[in-house]
Amino acid sequence: MPPAAEREPWRWLAAGRASRRLVLVVVFVALLLDNMLLTVVVPIIPTFLYTTEYEGTNGSVAPARTEPAPPALKAPLFSSMFSYFDNTTVTVLGSTSTEELVNGTESSRLPQPPPSSPPVPSGCPEGEEFLAKENVRVGLLFASKALIQLVVNPAVGLLTNRIGYHIPMFIGFTIMFLSTVMFAFSGTYTLLFIARALQGIGSSFSSVAGLGMLASVYTDDFERGNAMGIALGGLALGVLIGAPFGSVMYEFVGKSSPFLVLAFLALLDGALQLCILQPSKISPESTKGTPVSTLLRDPYILIAAGALCFSNMGVAMLEPTLPIWMMQTMCSPKWQLGMAFLPASISYLIGTNLFGILANKMGRWLCSLIGMAVVGVSLLCVPLAKNIYGLIGPNGGLGFAIGMVDSSMMPTMGYLVDLRHTSVYGNVYAIADVAFCMGFAIGPSTGGAIVRAIGFPWLMIIIGVINIAYAPLCWYLRNPPAKEEKIAILSQECPMQTKSYTTQKTLRDFPLTDDSDVEAENAE
Repeated sequence: MPPAAEREPWRWLAAGRASRRLVLVVVFVALLLDNMLLTVVVPIIPTFLYTTEYEGTNGSVAPARTEPAPPALKAPLFSSMFSYFDNTTVTVLGSTSTEELVNGTESSRLPQPPPSSPPVPSGCPEGEEFLAKENVRVGLLFASKALIQLVVNPAVGLLTNRIGYHIPMFIGFTIMFLSTVMFAFSGTYTLLFIARALQGIGSSFSSVAGLGMLASVYTDDFERGNAMGIALGGLALGVLIGAPFGSVMYEFVGKSSPFLVLAFLALLDGALQLCILQPSKISPESTKGTPVSTLLRDPYILIAAGALCFSNMGVAMLEPTLPIWMMQTMCSPKWQLGMAFLPASISYLIGTNLFGILANKMGRWLCSLIGMAVVGVSLLCVPLAKNIYGLIGPNGGLGFAIGMVDSSMMPTMGYLVDLRHTSVYGNVYAIADVAFCMGFAIGPSTGGAIVRAIGFPWLMIIIGVINIAYAPLCWYLRNPPAKEEKIAILSQECPMQTKSYTTQKTLRDFPLTDDSDVEAENAE
């Protein structure tokens, strides 16, 4: 083989490492797998716990409520007798005489059985008290991921400032793979809880490092908005595929199958990261980032973070409570529990990609304001559904509106740092992820308790009204003021342009090639 042909793969690999688009692909795939694992458990956990714990302790319980056959040895209240007079079988009281039977008067005299509770539709699971308690337990299990992520995120933000984004991204992949395998083979609530918490650690590394990497590579505000929209499309696609994929695989193949498929996809993601990101390479930021405490005192960053938190809290409350509510009121089979989230996932995918571009034109603040209002209205409409088809409209509107908010506020966080602080993005996207996780921590953990106390409809009313009430605060993001020193820098470097802001540090085409650090030092 000629030397030129031998060097061709290495040349392609070097070109790939210098490409911003391939970095976007890596972040897209990481968010896709993270959120597939996030939602694939939504339809599996409630039915799995019901099957293993309730049915396991109460013997073989049929899924449908059937009338028990009368005991043969007991004196029954009713009994069947054959009439030779008209060749028919009739049901009579034990005390009914043969004369009454022959005269055909027994049917009019028979007292009706005592009134009981209204009949439950066929197919509904038994154990309503167990299902009510399960709301709280499933909510806590789902919330464990976000609670752990809340704790780990600030540390990951500091770590990315010191060693760069590549190694944390690969650490996130490794932990996610272990969590996925653990989900596949866990058979108790405790092991599932540990696997979910482990997922939170891996998700923290992947999301903070991934979004920070995109913000550092796409320095132009308009390009960054488009890139964030595409990356959030990976998040949306993971949410889209996760719940329906999990419910169908669990119903027809088994509990372990969806997690083993995800583990295989995670291995492919790890190979992609090894090729593109070079996770053994330490590349710290050349400029010291703004401390998290300073960013948390910025009211504009807090408003953007609050929009992310409350809009996602609605769907976070639905995840543990909607499947159980459907089991109780609609008597839905297993596969429908995941399919109920399909309209929200499809519309979220459309919303993030559409408004990644449109939000920059119509104003990200306005896009977020409208999105939060639509989130509130959609949540108010969810309890009105009588079957799975009635959930299509509310869940579709919910997903589309959350897509509007996410695709607007994620680039806004990077824009606010450029405008008001030092242009280093690890800490601000740690805050964004904390806001996202607070929604997914508070939502499931409190949602289950609220459903048990006052019911599912009131839960939807509470979170819907909160979103509608918070929406007007997005108006303050319409024209946030810049710090004085940032105004001076911006006026010198782009006096006529208002939508593209140059960062303070020396710009490099891409910080992942072996020669890029040498080029940056020579430029300095």
